[in-house]
Amino acid sequence: MKTTVLALVFLTGAAMAQTPPSYTLENTEVRELRAAALKRDYQVFVALPDSYREGTRSYPVLFVTDANYAFPLVRSITQRLTKHAGMEETIVVGLSYAKGDTGVYSRRRDYTPTVPRQHSYRSDMPGRPLALGEAPAYARFLTDQVLPLVAKHYRADMKRKFFVGHSYGSLLGLQILFDKPRSFEYYILGSPSLWYDSGVMFKRLEVYGDRHRDLQANVFFGIGALERLAPGKKRARDDENHDMVADLREFDSALKAQRYPNLRTQVKVFADEDHASVFPLVLTHGLRSVLPMKK
Repeated sequence: MKTTVLALVFLTGAAMAQTPPSYTLENTEVRELRAAALKRDYQVFVALPDSYREGTRSYPVLFVTDANYAFPLVRSITQRLTKHAGMEETIVVGLSYAKGDTGVYSRRRDYTPTVPRQHSYRSDMPGRPLALGEAPAYARFLTDQVLPLVAKHYRADMKRKFFVGHSYGSLLGLQILFDKPRSFEYYILGSPSLWYDSGVMFKRLEVYGDRHRDLQANVFFGIGALERLAPGKKRARDDENHDMVADLREFDSALKAQRYPNLRTQVKVFADEDHASVFPLVLTHGLRSVLPMKK
């Protein structure tokens, strides 16, 4: 009898000690991808529409940066807009941070276009030197490896590709816009860090304008109204005294001043939202601006 009781106690304790299973997002896949030129490994997260297994049609495809937090959010918002607002179904592709890197380390390196002459950044990974300014190389990985992978394995309409980014992720979007603008047909860019490196993207805009007579893209910019300069501070393009709303309005005006025949831009400022809270609204309104919704 004592043996039976002890066995039951042991089995009960073992069952209680087991880790509960993780929550899994339905209709999602993860693909491993080696960025050979960068000598790093990434994961590509893919969320398929509910109807994907039912037919043969193709779907527009959204590529979103900062996927470690943004992928489940974007997946949920697109599904809700599909089910409750009649938006066309989409494939969502999440671009992860490099394996083995912290999010801060990976995004600072992969999403920023230059290494500023003056900065106060420090590496958040002990034993690893600070890394900045590798957006051009990461953008090539995205266009040369990630896009072909999606085109090969999924029924994605590669003529309707969306780039979705926020903050540094929007800097990466602008890097692509000025380097290979037709990599994506639509850009949804939230709270771009236009102050970075003393406004280097304003300089890129000027250089592009000197060399080109058109920019074929549809760009939706969104930002929170609270992303302004704190009262009493003098505006400057640095990481402490920037006015992101003013910067964005100035940047969009400079784009429009070029009068590119095939460029469409829109800026929306969201009241009562800040840098941390605005992204879901940027995504929702950005999608509504280009994908039809049922009335």
